[in-house]
Amino acid sequence: MVARVTLEIALRREFDYAIPPELAGQVEVGTRVKVPFGHRQVMGCVTALTELSTHTNLRHIAGVVGKQSLVTPRVLQLARWIADYYCCAPETALKSVLPEVVRREQDGWRERLFVRLIPATGESPKLTKRQQEILSLLEERREMPLQELLELAETTAETVRRLEDKHLVLITNQVSERDPYAKDVISRTESLTMNAEQAVALAAICKRMDCGAGEKVGKRESETASERPLPPAHSPTFSPATFLLHGVTGSGKTEVYLQAIAHALAQGKGAIVLVPEIALTPQTVERFKARFSHGALQTQVAVLHSHLSSGERHDEWHKIRQGRARIVIGARSAIFAPVEPLGLIIVDEEHEHSYKQEEAPRYHARDVAVVRGQIDSAVVVLGSATPSMESFFNVQRGKYALLELKLRADDKKMPIVRVVDMRQAARKEKGTPIFSEELKEAITKRLERREQTMLFLNRRGYSSSLQCPQCGFVAECPNCSVALTYHRKAQKICCHICGHEAPAPTACPEPKCRSAAIRYAGLGTERVEETLTKLFPHARIARMDSDLMKRKEDYRRVLGDFKAGKTDILVGTQMIAKGLHFENVTLVGVIHADLSLHIPDFRAGERTFQLLTQVSGRAGRGEVEGEVFVQSFTPFHPAIQYARRHDFIGFYEQEIEFREQLNYPPASRLAMLTFKGRNEEKVKLMAEHVTRELEALASGKTVPASESASVREMELLPDASSPHTLTPSHSHTPALRDLVLSGPAPAPLLRAETFYRYQLMLRTKQMPRVSKVLATLLEQIELPEDVTLTVDIDPVSLM
Repeated sequence: MVARVTLEIALRREFDYAIPPELAGQVEVGTRVKVPFGHRQVMGCVTALTELSTHTNLRHIAGVVGKQSLVTPRVLQLARWIADYYCCAPETALKSVLPEVVRREQDGWRERLFVRLIPATGESPKLTKRQQEILSLLEERREMPLQELLELAETTAETVRRLEDKHLVLITNQVSERDPYAKDVISRTESLTMNAEQAVALAAICKRMDCGAGEKVGKRESETASERPLPPAHSPTFSPATFLLHGVTGSGKTEVYLQAIAHALAQGKGAIVLVPEIALTPQTVERFKARFSHGALQTQVAVLHSHLSSGERHDEWHKIRQGRARIVIGARSAIFAPVEPLGLIIVDEEHEHSYKQEEAPRYHARDVAVVRGQIDSAVVVLGSATPSMESFFNVQRGKYALLELKLRADDKKMPIVRVVDMRQAARKEKGTPIFSEELKEAITKRLERREQTMLFLNRRGYSSSLQCPQCGFVAECPNCSVALTYHRKAQKICCHICGHEAPAPTACPEPKCRSAAIRYAGLGTERVEETLTKLFPHARIARMDSDLMKRKEDYRRVLGDFKAGKTDILVGTQMIAKGLHFENVTLVGVIHADLSLHIPDFRAGERTFQLLTQVSGRAGRGEVEGEVFVQSFTPFHPAIQYARRHDFIGFYEQEIEFREQLNYPPASRLAMLTFKGRNEEKVKLMAEHVTRELEALASGKTVPASESASVREMELLPDASSPHTLTPSHSHTPALRDLVLSGPAPAPLLRAETFYRYQLMLRTKQMPRVSKVLATLLEQIELPEDVTLTVDIDPVSLM
């Protein structure tokens, strides 16, 4: 028997190895193995088994890692799709589906000494007082870790060993799982009564699970989720297995998720729940554990995110692989959790850009979820109060089914949103205030009524820049094309791109100036917190941003205190803008609503609308109606006005018109090529060279010789009426006839971390085909040693 192995070295090919007799039966698809390669041994994963190989004198597999295969066949298929579509090495895609701690050669389980009480069978031996205390503790628990017993009994291991000599206790070495939520006290909850809209949404999801979500209707593995060919609209075989659950904030989407998962568990299947922010995870885990910690559908809930220790991540992952945890909650990488069989995937806040991976493979977890749903025959639910343009566009085209929750649960009213024109406030106060009079008055009322307030500003630090009014000096990062941010408490100026830090100067650093009038401009959450303390000295104020939230305990502590009413005002960045549910929050203030409006990105309006709608939705979730104050210098911008009216459809209709006119997503798809190097001229020349190659390819003058036969023989027609029809191409047919190139041009952030950056944007309706061409191009082009090229398919940021 021969095993085809993908090594952890990025060589973009598989290698055949013979399976030795002593490993027969231990090697299967997905097994981690150690194999000889050259004069060393490397780790790899078995991706196929075959009886014969075209190669002779095969070397043998040296060893097997783990007692069971780590990569399931379906997850392996998903990794292959990621490699093809996102234009990365298969080895890189395969690494992404397994946490690093799971890939290690050594077993990662933690073993500890446990003490177990042995029932007495005869006359009890004479015991000291301390020994009797130890036995009393063990009688309560029957078994416990030795170290914990020593601490509780205030004794030594030698004392316990004497009890073992008397055959009263047994000390054994056992695996001790590291549970990040083991100390949490979970109160059981039951299913809630749904309103009519929730019931309709749940029924549709459950019905799709009942009839089988894996219905194949001509889907091709190489295509992305939004480019699959559709049968005629009247076709009785088409029922989308992906739902977009569009529910206003506070409409009870989570309850729909919980009862849909219960239906999946009743079918003997598991579920994956993706959340965009680690800050949301503790609250989400608590709700899911409370629901599924008891009853006929009882199961463990596993958690996967980057703030777990390596040991916790190892144990949580194996808890899933062994089938003990049938529900998985986590950030984007949780989409690769080895849940089998998988019945349901939920992507909460599906519009969030944090679902996009920034390093290779640059996958988008939402789109990967849709593909995995098709591979695993699972239903996919994308939930949001502000759906992404791409997802709603797929609804309009019939690719996703729309479920709507237009009302808040329990008939609660949507918050009243008031837009404050800060231009007028600046004229009244002869300067730009942090808080308008309207917002200050509203905060005062909440403090008097013992209600809570959330204040949102999507910028951390104290001030956004340091300027000298005398000579015009601005403190800039020596490594990046950005101004340094002032952090007052630490008395430093730092770069939020590369992390560069320097002491905050007390005078202008320019030698010819040295003016003491240097000042800090702009504001961040640190300054907002300080100003609040001065305005409301008796208020209990907390701040939540990445400067303070360093550990997973920090999230729990801040949110726990806020939930318990120990905090009156919570100031934060976007980590407080979504998913959080606090019934006593009746006021939300948006300090600077324009921050994301003026960045050089066609998604600026969409992001602003989403952020304002989401943060507004934190208000009025209890019995008291909520109120929102949005402070803006462009109060009549469509994104702000549509958010004020909670009008997603209105925003979508005006935004999609703009996107279609300029051929931007979702009307087309993007690929961004970024060239980086420390020599700007060399980076620019390399970008221009690759652009010429692609222009020649787009015009049909050349086709890479190594392009696969399937790509040469089949071409996606750009006909808008049937954009996914396949037809054979001929030698004279342009290879990429709809490809539009923009650039190369300096990136909006020209210099980052000492590297100059140039970008080339590609727009096309044929992204699977373009991905193949780009992969071939990357293999053929020889880049200078000091210039790198990265390819980002479907980028969410143009910076």
